[in-house]
Amino acid sequence: MKHSLISSVVLFALCSAPLFPHSLAAQESSLAPVVDAANKINSAAKSSQLTVEKIADSTQERIQQYKQITRQIQGLEVYTQQLQKQINAQVLEKDELNASIDEVSVVERQITPLMLRMIDSLDKFVQLDVPFLPEERTERVANLRELMDRADVDVSEKFRRVMEAFQIEADYGRNIEAYNGEMTLAGQPQDVEFLRMGRTVLLYKTRDGSSMGVWNQEQREWQVLDPSYASNVQEAIRVARKQLAPDLLMLPVFTSTSSIGE
Repeated sequence: MKHSLISSVVLFALCSAPLFPHSLAAQESSLAPVVDAANKINSAAKSSQLTVEKIADSTQERIQQYKQITRQIQGLEVYTQQLQKQINAQVLEKDELNASIDEVSVVERQITPLMLRMIDSLDKFVQLDVPFLPEERTERVANLRELMDRADVDVSEKFRRVMEAFQIEADYGRNIEAYNGEMTLAGQPQDVEFLRMGRTVLLYKTRDGSSMGVWNQEQREWQVLDPSYASNVQEAIRVARKQLAPDLLMLPVFTSTSSIGE
């Protein structure tokens, strides 16, 4: 009884043995579509991940570009505001210049007659003044008259030249000068040395010192100077020529109440 039971088990086992390989093959065959689907899903997921990463990188790049462009726009806005301020200032300056130009035409019409009167006054002053450097000063006035007739010279330059002439005349009253010239003495032209001290004293001395004279502005004539002044006159001439240091000088001076004083 026991023996037959063992045989039945063995037989069942032998009969059942060929069924397992067939079952595994069937399972593999049924799982293949699932595996393929899983692989496709994984592949699709990987592709999607790569796409997401590309989109994320592209988005980040776009954000950086946006920030950069925003900074540029902000900088341009500040620059535009500054330019607008400059434009406003230039517009204001242009308006002021236009107003000045309108005023210049009025000033030019007024200043030209003024300069002509100034030149006339300067001419009369030179004629009535102590007669030092007569040719030079008369020529300066003549040049001013000629300058006023020129159309190629600006009014500002004409005015500058007129004021320069007045300044030169003003300086004559504050300095000392010695220069060579010519005088007619005893009917004969002679080379002499002139000495001018401001507009107070005007002297002449012949080269050999034989004759000296002083200008009398009140009587408007030359008067012979006493020979006792010869050394003082010579010393003053050397001071004027910067050959000696300035020192106290005793020279004749005309006053309204006396002929010659010291």
